[in-house]
Amino acid sequence: MTITKYFFTALLPLLCISFGQAQILTADEVLDKAIAFHDPEGQWASFNDTLQVTMTTPKNADRHSTIVINLPKEYFRVTATRDTITTEYTIDKNNCSFRLNGNDNPTKDQMERHNLNCERAELYKNYYTYLYGLPMKLKDPGTIIDRKVIEKEFKGKYYWVLRVRYEATVGSDIWNFYFDPETFAMEVYQFYKTDNKGSIISDSGEYILLSDITEISGIKLPKVRQWYYNKNDGFLGTDTLNN
Repeated sequence: MTITKYFFTALLPLLCISFGQAQILTADEVLDKAIAFHDPEGQWASFNDTLQVTMTTPKNADRHSTIVINLPKEYFRVTATRDTITTEYTIDKNNCSFRLNGNDNPTKDQMERHNLNCERAELYKNYYTYLYGLPMKLKDPGTIIDRKVIEKEFKGKYYWVLRVRYEATVGSDIWNFYFDPETFAMEVYQFYKTDNKGSIISDSGEYILLSDITEISGIKLPKVRQWYYNKNDGFLGTDTLNN
Protein backbone atom coordinates (compact mmCIF):
# COMPACT_ATOMS: atom_id res chain seq x y z
CA MET A 1 0.00 0.00 0.00
CA THR A 2 1.39 3.39 -0.97
CA ILE A 3 1.78 6.16 1.59
CA THR A 4 -0.92 8.20 -0.18
CA LYS A 5 -3.35 5.31 -0.17
CA TYR A 6 -2.59 4.52 3.45
CA PHE A 7 -3.10 8.14 4.48
CA PHE A 8 -6.46 8.33 2.68
CA THR A 9 -7.61 5.02 4.17
CA ALA A 10 -6.67 6.14 7.68
CA LEU A 11 -8.19 9.61 7.28
CA LEU A 12 -11.52 8.58 5.75
CA PRO A 13 -13.07 7.13 8.95
CA LEU A 14 -12.12 10.29 10.84
CA LEU A 15 -13.76 12.46 8.20
CA CYS A 16 -16.89 10.35 8.28
CA ILE A 17 -17.06 10.55 12.08
CA SER A 18 -16.56 14.33 11.98
CA PHE A 19 -19.18 14.77 9.26
CA GLY A 20 -21.64 12.52 11.07
CA GLN A 21 -21.26 14.47 14.28
CA ALA A 22 -21.77 17.76 12.49
CA GLN A 23 -24.81 16.44 10.68
CA ILE A 24 -26.70 15.77 13.89
CA LEU A 25 -26.75 19.49 14.69
CA THR A 26 -30.07 21.17 14.14
CA ALA A 27 -30.47 24.67 12.72
CA ASP A 28 -31.23 25.94 16.23
CA GLU A 29 -28.04 24.37 17.55
CA VAL A 30 -25.92 25.90 14.80
CA LEU A 31 -27.42 29.31 15.49
CA ASP A 32 -26.91 28.95 19.24
CA LYS A 33 -23.25 28.02 18.70
CA ALA A 34 -22.79 30.99 16.35
CA ILE A 35 -24.33 33.35 18.91
CA ALA A 36 -22.12 31.82 21.61
CA PHE A 37 -19.10 32.72 19.47
CA HIS A 38 -20.14 36.26 18.59
CA ASP A 39 -21.93 37.23 21.80
CA PRO A 40 -20.65 34.88 24.52
CA GLU A 41 -21.93 36.99 27.42
CA GLY A 42 -25.31 37.84 25.89
CA GLN A 43 -24.53 41.56 25.54
CA TRP A 44 -26.47 42.36 22.37
CA ALA A 45 -29.82 43.07 24.06
CA SER A 46 -28.15 45.79 26.16
CA PHE A 47 -25.86 47.11 23.40
CA ASN A 48 -25.01 50.78 23.89
CA ASP A 49 -22.01 51.91 21.88
CA THR A 50 -20.80 53.92 18.90
CA LEU A 51 -19.50 52.46 15.64
CA GLN A 52 -17.16 54.32 13.31
CA VAL A 53 -17.59 53.01 9.77
CA THR A 54 -15.92 53.97 6.49
CA MET A 55 -17.63 52.91 3.27
CA THR A 56 -15.40 52.70 0.20
CA THR A 57 -16.91 52.27 -3.27
CA PRO A 58 -15.22 52.21 -6.70
CA LYS A 59 -16.74 55.39 -8.17
CA ASN A 60 -17.51 57.59 -5.17
CA ALA A 61 -15.69 59.42 -2.42
CA ASP A 62 -15.47 57.54 0.87
CA ARG A 63 -18.37 57.96 3.28
CA HIS A 64 -17.52 58.23 6.97
CA SER A 65 -20.31 57.35 9.38
CA THR A 66 -20.69 57.59 13.14
CA ILE A 67 -23.44 55.24 14.29
CA VAL A 68 -24.87 55.41 17.79
CA ILE A 69 -26.95 52.40 18.87
CA ASN A 70 -28.52 52.32 22.32
CA LEU A 71 -30.94 49.42 22.34
CA PRO A 72 -32.19 49.76 25.96
CA LYS A 73 -33.18 53.40 25.35
CA GLU A 74 -34.45 52.72 21.80
CA TYR A 75 -32.09 55.38 20.48
CA PHE A 76 -30.35 55.42 17.10
CA ARG A 77 -28.34 58.08 15.31
CA VAL A 78 -26.21 57.98 12.17
CA THR A 79 -24.09 60.93 11.08
CA ALA A 80 -22.53 60.43 7.65
CA THR A 81 -20.11 62.65 5.73
CA ARG A 82 -19.22 62.36 2.06
CA ASP A 83 -17.34 65.19 0.36
CA THR A 84 -18.81 68.40 1.83
CA ILE A 85 -22.20 66.97 2.79
CA THR A 86 -23.03 65.72 6.28
CA THR A 87 -26.43 64.19 6.99
CA GLU A 88 -27.73 63.12 10.36
CA TYR A 89 -30.72 60.91 11.14
CA THR A 90 -31.97 60.31 14.68
CA ILE A 91 -34.68 58.06 16.05
CA ASP A 92 -35.39 58.48 19.75
CA LYS A 93 -38.08 55.95 20.62
CA ASN A 94 -40.94 57.06 18.33
CA ASN A 95 -39.48 60.48 17.48
CA CYS A 96 -37.58 61.13 14.28
CA SER A 97 -35.35 64.08 13.36
CA PHE A 98 -32.66 64.92 10.80
CA ARG A 99 -30.03 67.52 10.05
CA LEU A 100 -28.06 68.69 7.03
CA ASN A 101 -24.58 70.10 7.63
CA GLY A 102 -25.61 70.82 11.22
CA ASN A 103 -28.84 72.60 10.22
CA ASP A 104 -31.97 71.42 12.04
CA ASN A 105 -34.27 73.13 9.53
CA PRO A 106 -33.25 72.26 5.97
CA THR A 107 -35.40 73.58 3.14
CA LYS A 108 -37.96 71.38 1.41
CA ASP A 109 -35.71 71.23 -1.65
CA GLN A 110 -32.75 70.11 0.48
CA MET A 111 -34.87 67.50 2.21
CA GLU A 112 -35.95 66.02 -1.11
CA ARG A 113 -32.48 66.17 -2.65
CA HIS A 114 -30.81 64.43 0.30
CA ASN A 115 -33.65 62.06 1.29
CA LEU A 116 -34.11 63.67 4.68
CA ASN A 117 -37.23 61.96 5.96
CA CYS A 118 -38.36 59.60 8.69
CA GLU A 119 -38.67 56.65 6.30
CA ARG A 120 -34.98 56.94 5.46
CA ALA A 121 -34.11 57.28 9.15
CA GLU A 122 -36.02 54.07 9.92
CA LEU A 123 -34.32 52.32 6.99
CA TYR A 124 -30.87 53.21 8.33
CA LYS A 125 -31.80 52.10 11.85
CA ASN A 126 -33.05 48.74 10.62
CA TYR A 127 -30.07 48.30 8.29
CA TYR A 128 -27.34 48.95 10.84
CA THR A 129 -28.93 47.22 13.80
CA TYR A 130 -29.70 44.17 11.64
CA LEU A 131 -26.31 43.72 10.01
CA TYR A 132 -24.22 44.52 13.07
CA GLY A 133 -26.63 42.56 15.27
CA LEU A 134 -26.11 39.31 13.37
CA PRO A 135 -26.29 36.45 14.08
CA MET A 136 -28.22 37.43 17.23
CA LYS A 137 -30.93 39.11 15.15
CA LEU A 138 -31.87 35.73 13.70
CA LYS A 139 -33.72 35.14 16.97
CA ASP A 140 -36.10 38.03 16.19
CA PRO A 141 -39.83 37.40 15.64
CA GLY A 142 -40.75 37.00 11.99
CA THR A 143 -37.56 35.07 11.17
CA ILE A 144 -38.15 31.66 9.59
CA ILE A 145 -35.08 29.41 9.60
CA ASP A 146 -35.10 26.26 7.47
CA ARG A 147 -34.73 23.24 9.76
CA LYS A 148 -32.18 21.57 7.48
CA VAL A 149 -28.58 22.69 7.89
CA ILE A 150 -26.87 22.87 4.52
CA GLU A 151 -23.25 21.85 3.92
CA LYS A 152 -21.97 24.10 1.14
CA GLU A 153 -18.71 25.13 -0.44
CA PHE A 154 -18.24 28.85 -1.06
CA LYS A 155 -15.07 30.45 -2.42
CA GLY A 156 -13.06 27.29 -1.74
CA LYS A 157 -14.22 26.69 1.84
CA TYR A 158 -16.94 24.49 3.29
CA TYR A 159 -19.50 26.01 5.62
CA TRP A 160 -22.59 25.13 7.58
CA VAL A 161 -25.32 27.27 6.06
CA LEU A 162 -28.64 28.41 7.47
CA ARG A 163 -31.28 29.47 4.97
CA VAL A 164 -33.62 32.12 6.28
CA ARG A 165 -36.93 33.51 5.09
CA TYR A 166 -39.06 36.14 6.74
CA GLU A 167 -42.72 36.63 7.37
CA ALA A 168 -44.34 38.91 4.78
CA THR A 169 -44.52 41.83 7.20
CA VAL A 170 -40.73 41.65 7.71
CA GLY A 171 -39.35 41.09 4.21
CA SER A 172 -39.41 38.99 1.05
CA ASP A 173 -35.69 38.33 0.50
CA ILE A 174 -34.14 34.92 1.16
CA TRP A 175 -30.84 34.90 3.05
CA ASN A 176 -28.06 32.35 3.45
CA PHE A 177 -25.76 32.62 6.47
CA TYR A 178 -22.41 30.81 6.31
CA PHE A 179 -20.69 29.62 9.50
CA ASP A 180 -17.23 28.17 9.98
CA PRO A 181 -17.80 24.46 10.78
CA GLU A 182 -15.34 24.50 13.69
CA THR A 183 -15.63 27.91 15.38
CA PHE A 184 -19.16 28.77 14.14
CA ALA A 185 -17.98 32.28 13.31
CA MET A 186 -20.22 33.90 10.68
CA GLU A 187 -18.00 34.54 7.63
CA VAL A 188 -20.44 35.19 4.78
CA TYR A 189 -24.03 36.21 4.30
CA GLN A 190 -25.95 36.35 1.06
CA PHE A 191 -29.41 37.38 -0.02
CA TYR A 192 -31.61 36.85 -3.07
CA LYS A 193 -34.74 38.59 -4.27
CA THR A 194 -37.84 36.49 -4.86
CA ASP A 195 -40.53 36.44 -7.54
CA ASN A 196 -44.28 36.73 -6.92
CA LYS A 197 -44.38 33.01 -6.11
CA GLY A 198 -41.69 33.32 -3.44
CA SER A 199 -39.03 31.54 -5.52
CA ILE A 200 -35.43 32.74 -5.65
CA ILE A 201 -34.41 34.92 -8.59
CA SER A 202 -31.00 33.31 -9.12
CA ASP A 203 -29.24 36.29 -10.71
CA SER A 204 -30.40 38.78 -8.09
CA GLY A 205 -29.02 39.94 -4.78
CA GLU A 206 -25.59 40.16 -3.23
CA TYR A 207 -23.12 38.32 -1.03
CA ILE A 208 -20.99 39.86 1.69
CA LEU A 209 -17.62 38.54 2.85
CA LEU A 210 -16.80 39.15 6.51
CA SER A 211 -13.28 39.27 7.92
CA ASP A 212 -10.99 40.59 10.67
CA ILE A 213 -13.06 40.07 13.81
CA THR A 214 -12.98 42.94 16.30
CA GLU A 215 -14.62 43.13 19.72
CA ILE A 216 -16.94 45.98 20.73
CA SER A 217 -18.88 45.95 24.01
CA GLY A 218 -18.12 42.24 24.42
CA ILE A 219 -19.46 41.32 20.96
CA LYS A 220 -17.30 39.94 18.16
CA LEU A 221 -18.09 41.94 15.00
CA PRO A 222 -16.62 41.73 11.49
CA LYS A 223 -14.22 44.62 11.03
CA VAL A 224 -14.43 44.37 7.23
CA ARG A 225 -17.46 43.65 5.04
CA GLN A 226 -16.94 43.34 1.28
CA TRP A 227 -20.03 43.48 -0.92
CA TYR A 228 -20.43 41.72 -4.30
CA TYR A 229 -23.22 41.00 -6.78
CA ASN A 230 -24.34 37.36 -6.92
CA LYS A 231 -24.80 37.61 -10.69
CA ASN A 232 -21.26 38.34 -11.80
CA ASP A 233 -19.17 38.73 -8.65
CA GLY A 234 -19.05 42.45 -9.41
CA PHE A 235 -17.49 44.38 -6.54
CA LEU A 236 -19.77 46.93 -4.88
CA GLY A 237 -17.81 48.27 -1.96
CA THR A 238 -16.28 47.76 1.47
CA ASP A 239 -17.46 48.76 4.94
CA THR A 240 -14.67 48.99 7.52
CA LEU A 241 -15.12 49.40 11.27
CA ASN A 242 -12.57 51.89 12.57
CA ASN A 243 -13.26 51.52 16.31
